[in-house]
Amino acid sequence: MAMQVGSGQAGGGRRGRRRRRAVLMTEINVTPFVDVMLVLLIIFMVAAPLLTVGVPIDLPETQATALEGDTEPITISVNSTGEIFIQDTPIAIDEVVPKLEAIAANGYEERIYVRGDQDADYGTMMKLMGRINAAGFKRLGLVTLEERDS
Repeated sequence: MAMQVGSGQAGGGRRGRRRRRAVLMTEINVTPFVDVMLVLLIIFMVAAPLLTVGVPIDLPETQATALEGDTEPITISVNSTGEIFIQDTPIAIDEVVPKLEAIAANGYEERIYVRGDQDADYGTMMKLMGRINAAGFKRLGLVTLEERDS
């Protein structure tokens, strides 16, 4: 009794070949994911500066040039009814100085921007700026719009 173990051919002839099944790819293709993330990053980079201050104020126009800064400034706003806001948070005029002193205790030394509505009471604006200045904050800036040709 003789038994044949191998035929000596690598492929085994036509009968010895087996069809290979399509192997499923188990890795995740991250290229579309990265593309979507980059598009979202660009959208947020463009939209973020538009969302910085949400208090609606009709700013006066002037011919002054813009100031440059590296960090996000503290913005104090006064609307036409005399309400005062630090960034987007409403605050009473008596609480402005303690709040600014708490912020300054954390090392904030940048300019403080004051935005006043065109129809805001001049007395309220001066009272606010006087209190900020008396508290030791000497770097104040008034925010206006660039003057348009009429």
